[in-house]
Amino acid sequence: MIRTGILLFLCLFSLQQLQAQQEFTYDNKVYSPQIKTVQLYNTQKEQSFPVITLGTSEKLSFSFDDLRGGSKNYWYTVEHCTYDWKSSNLSALDYLDGMNEDRVIDYAYSSKTLQKYTHYSLTFPNDQIKPKISGNYLLKVYENGDVSKPVISQRFYIYDQQVNIQPEVIPSNEVSLRFSNQKVNITVLHRNPIQNPYQDIKLVLMQNGNPLTEKLNTKPTYVKPGSLIYNDLGSNDYKGSNEFRKFDFRSLRYKGEHVQDQFTDSTNNVVLFTDQNGTALKYTQQIDENGAFFIRNQDNRENETESDYGRIQFMLNTAAPGTNGDIYVVGRFNNYTLTEENKLSYIASKKKFYASLYLKQGLYDYQYVWKDNTTGKVDNTVLEGSFFETENAYQAFVYFRRPGSRWDELIGYSLFNNIQK
Repeated sequence: MIRTGILLFLCLFSLQQLQAQQEFTYDNKVYSPQIKTVQLYNTQKEQSFPVITLGTSEKLSFSFDDLRGGSKNYWYTVEHCTYDWKSSNLSALDYLDGMNEDRVIDYAYSSKTLQKYTHYSLTFPNDQIKPKISGNYLLKVYENGDVSKPVISQRFYIYDQQVNIQPEVIPSNEVSLRFSNQKVNITVLHRNPIQNPYQDIKLVLMQNGNPLTEKLNTKPTYVKPGSLIYNDLGSNDYKGSNEFRKFDFRSLRYKGEHVQDQFTDSTNNVVLFTDQNGTALKYTQQIDENGAFFIRNQDNRENETESDYGRIQFMLNTAAPGTNGDIYVVGRFNNYTLTEENKLSYIASKKKFYASLYLKQGLYDYQYVWKDNTTGKVDNTVLEGSFFETENAYQAFVYFRRPGSRWDELIGYSLFNNIQK
């Protein structure tokens, strides 16, 4: 009996040690189930892509909720990364002015809500932490000043505009894909000479701010004086997918768009109308926010601290697209990550897929994706359909590794749309 108790103690101790030694990943990730509603965007526009221009007054707004309530001792720092999201292995002195880390000191308690929480926020760059070079950065939040206790990691970008980006979105060059795909061509215009663009320049494209859609271009199709052209026939071909689905959870007093039922027991519950497989034959136009979400409530005045939480029930009426895979519900609200929390479960008696997510009051865009567990590929069209007419936002990033330099500069950024407005 004593030996069993000692073994149990050692197992628990080892588990605690393992948890305490958890490390940050270079990705958008929430490490605690009690942390909700992580937001990071340029303050010039709510829910915009988290990118700012070096040496300007532009700032990023970062916030999150802790459902445990009370006040916790949260610290944060930022780390410079390579174009492909690995550590640049630079000293903080190389990329930061000011301190290496600082506390998150702005917080407020929730009010008039069934779910109690504490809302934390900060704006940066600030007087304490100010990046001084361009590139990819990872924001790290941890507890009690201990980086081995990660809470949140979020990617953001700082660019120094040294080149101009001219985008073009056209139908796919593949005849069979012309009604479903959007091909992106990019011309990079530069004033200063680039000695070896095939080695020193990297072009990265992304659709709707979704990291799963990143495409890396390492070799321009044509190199001309003052310009690099990326228009290879077989590259940068994106599935147009479909407009995002959406629901309105701004009020607990009346049902918003796509809400079938709502009730309150120990928590607020919202039942959405059953979603159907979106692979229709024809495109149907509707307005969406390209995957974004907005915290709003129509029951109180203050959005950030007087918006309540609710258990949102998603239902999807479809057959599984394959024999070995899973369906997930994704959007900007969860950084398009695929976790157990947002994976749908199949209930055979009802012949439907279900998921239940705990979300804050607001307006949400979402879509269903299929992950093939055999190949690891994620498909956002097999359940949504794919049309060339779909309106999508694209992000283009140009990285430059100067000869002899130890880091990747972000020397160009462009946000563009496939529809001319």
